[in-house]
Amino acid sequence: MLDKLELFIVLAREGHFGRAAVECGISQPSLSAAIRQLEDQLGVVLVVRGTRYQGLTPEGQRVLEWAKRIVGDARTMREEMRAAKSGLSGHIRLAAIPTALAMIPRLTEPFQAKHPDVTFSVVSRTSLQVLSQLDNFEIDAGITYLDNEPLGRVTSVPLYAERYTLVTAEGTLYSDRDTVTWHEMENVRLCLLTPDMQNRRIINQHLEQAGVTVEPTLESNSMVVLLSHVSTGQWASIMPRNVAHSFGFAKEIRMIPIVEPEASHLVGLVATHREPFTPLVSALLHQARNLSADDLD
Repeated sequence: MLDKLELFIVLAREGHFGRAAVECGISQPSLSAAIRQLEDQLGVVLVVRGTRYQGLTPEGQRVLEWAKRIVGDARTMREEMRAAKSGLSGHIRLAAIPTALAMIPRLTEPFQAKHPDVTFSVVSRTSLQVLSQLDNFEIDAGITYLDNEPLGRVTSVPLYAERYTLVTAEGTLYSDRDTVTWHEMENVRLCLLTPDMQNRRIINQHLEQAGVTVEPTLESNSMVVLLSHVSTGQWASIMPRNVAHSFGFAKEIRMIPIVEPEASHLVGLVATHREPFTPLVSALLHQARNLSADDLD
């Protein structure tokens, strides 16, 4: 049944028998047969079927909650027994919002120094994707905002406070200033992250509070793209201070704090709340708690 529950979780996530079969590495008829067998074992219909997948029945939604709990517990048990036998090892899948990518080595480097048999994969995701992938077992932990939008049932560890700067080339508007205000951003030709990013929603929120409506002339989901456009001198951007510092700009680029107000938002590590955590996630949360927020700010 455990194997069938794992297949059911993937089907619910993909919302399509063909894609789920590919994800699981089996044929579509084999997947359909496994779901039918699971329905027979439980005595309920889990999937609304027509010519194609049409969603889960109410019973299917409830079984999905149980499936995630059971599969999570089984994975935790396996990892705990492996760690007891041979020490901490394995692979951690980590997703982070784009503005937090630059700080990840502060977490992964000391962790791997302590646990050299653990490997990482790191992907860039929106804050909503981080939470969704946590819930669907696609990642083990995420780095996202903690205090701006609902997180759901997760365990979180604060890492640093994100503060905002105008990043602009020398010789451009406001480049000779020590500070600028949110209201003054209406005069700047901006490139910003795309609206699906929580960082963009935060920036929009502060601009609206300052009574400013800004229409960026370029949007991207990549900080590298934004920085490359700033370097041309034709655009400026609003970026977290820690991100701007991490790229080691040449003297021709200035980072000017944005004030009135000097806004900040908390970023941290999140993991699905469960007791006990897997040994890998538990060790990662412990490492996050040991980080100095001042060092990362």
